[in-house]
Amino acid sequence: MINGFRGPKGLQWLLVAAIVSWAVPARAQIYSWRDANGNLVVSNRKPAEGTTVKSFAVPAAQTVRATRYAAADRSRTYDDLIETHAREQGVRADLVRAVMQVESAFNPTARSVKGALGLMQLMPATAKQFGVVNPFNPAENIRAGVAYLRELLDRYQNNEQLALAAYNAGPGAVDNHGQTVPPYRETRNYVAHVNELAGRAIEMRGNTMYKVIDYVDGHPVPRYTDRKPTTGTYEVVGR
Repeated sequence: MINGFRGPKGLQWLLVAAIVSWAVPARAQIYSWRDANGNLVVSNRKPAEGTTVKSFAVPAAQTVRATRYAAADRSRTYDDLIETHAREQGVRADLVRAVMQVESAFNPTARSVKGALGLMQLMPATAKQFGVVNPFNPAENIRAGVAYLRELLDRYQNNEQLALAAYNAGPGAVDNHGQTVPPYRETRNYVAHVNELAGRAIEMRGNTMYKVIDYVDGHPVPRYTDRKPTTGTYEVVGR
C-alpha cells in the first residue's frame, strides 16, 4: 500500500509521474491534491469529500515494486528530539511525530503561506511565547511545538481531538464552537489525518504528572514530567 506523501510545491507533478511509474497491481488508482499549507499530497487513498483532487489510473504489471515512504525515513533524524520533549511534556511521541508529518513532512525549513514556520509549523506569536529564537532550528522548533501541544491538551482536559483542532484552527475557533472540532473541512481533515498516523491514545496507568516552570530567555515555559522534582516548585497536574 502506498501511504500519502506530502511534498513542497516545487516537486509538483514530478512526484506524480514518479509514483505512477511504479509497478502496482491492476486497477490501482493514485490521487493527488493540495493540503492546507499548499503542499502536494499523493496517495492511493481518496481524500475527504470536497477536496479538489486529480486521479491517475495505474496499469497492471507482472511484479510489484515500491519505495519506502521518504517522510518516514526523514523522521528518524528527529527521533531523539521528539522522544526527549514528548517525555518531558507528557505528550505521546507518536502524536508529536504525526503532527510534524502532517504539518511539514519533516522539512525543517518549511514555511506556509500563512506564516507558519519549521517542523511543527509554529506561528510567529507561538514561537515568541515559547522563547524560540530561530524557528528553523529543529531543537527549538520541536521544543516549542511540543510545549504548545501540552498547553492545548491541558486546556481541553487531554482531549487530543480538540487539542489538534486548536493546533490547526486556533483555540478561539474550538471555543467558539462549544469546544468541539470546528466544522471547517481543513480542520476536520487535519484532525482525522493526524489521528490516523498517531494511532489510539493509551491511557496512563496511575502515574503522577508534575508541572514545572522553566525559563528560556526570560520566558516561562512549562515542562511536564512523571518524576517528582527534587528542587524548585512544582504542581501536581494528574494522577
